Amino acid sequence: MKEAIIGILTISDRASAGIYEDISGKAILETLQEYLSTPFKPVYKVIADECTLIQEELKTLADKEACDLIITTGGTGPASRDVTPEATEAVCEKMLPGFGELMRQVSLKYVPTAILSRQSAGIYHKSLIVNLPGKPKSIRECLDAVFPAIPYCLDLIGAAYLETNEEVIKAFRPKS
Repeated sequence: MKEAIIGILTISDRASAGIYEDISGKAILETLQEYLSTPFKPVYKVIADECTLIQEELKTLADKEACDLIITTGGTGPASRDVTPEATEAVCEKMLPGFGELMRQVSLKYVPTAILSRQSAGIYHKSLIVNLPGKPKSIRECLDAVFPAIPYCLDLIGAAYLETNEEVIKAFRPKS
């Protein structure tokens, strides 16, 4: 069985410039370590919020690093520098709007400004790309909502097989 490779991409001008520590990417890694019983190799990067740079990095993570799953954090708000969804859509062959819809719905239970968030997800070759918000609390809330569908999505696109720690989160796979 192929070892899963998971890209964690923090998109932040300030974190990439070293102005502050990236806690969002680390929150994703910690969450994945709790969720997954399957061993995986993380590929962790921090880049500036530049559309072309994000597109290039998503392609590098998918093509050169062979990531099965790429989870981004940051750049999903309405500010002019927030361009992660645009970069993701430009790269992906298929968009999966249900991911963003569910993440916003879950976030609305906590903050009314969730309607401003533009999380999204899509498929690029054999990689699933999921855009998350930038706050660690929101990251966990959103991943708790969408992660049950991620292992089956990876199955469908021919990516690595992921098993979850069912005491923490249970993946949904239809019975054959």
